[in-house]
Amino acid sequence: MDASYDWHVLLIAPFGSVLKDIPVPLHEVLLFRDEARGAAAADDAECYAPDQTAPQFVGHTPDEYLLCFKQDRLTRIQASVSLGTAQAPEVFATACAGWLQRAVAPAAPAPAAPAPSAAPAPDSCEGRDGATRFSARLGLEPESNLSIVLDSAPDP
Repeated sequence: MDASYDWHVLLIAPFGSVLKDIPVPLHEVLLFRDEARGAAAADDAECYAPDQTAPQFVGHTPDEYLLCFKQDRLTRIQASVSLGTAQAPEVFATACAGWLQRAVAPAAPAPAAPAPSAAPAPDSCEGRDGATRFSARLGLEPESNLSIVLDSAPDP
């Protein structure tokens, strides 16, 4: 499998890294939250995007790639890629199966390869790998978009 299917490629620095120690130049990004969508309490993280091209993820260059910091320490990474509508469920199922295979305690069973008449692949994938928690979603409306959030998992 293509190495870009492993979400670890998005970790360009360990969680807890100080902003000034990130190995690539960054610029601040302002995020706006839609309260009507049931957004959680205001997130006080400051998010940055790299000045250079983001790492390849699931065979694509991310449309969005953000590193978010609280008190100047890396706490969250967000990325999203647009996928072709026809390939999106297969790409998501393949990536999720690989992530869950390596996960410490997967939140859901790994999806099986869909049969020609099978129901569509699941649209979410969550788990933990070591000290990192991942949460991915596949949106099919209005376009096929795979988004993932990585953050530091709480101590068990």
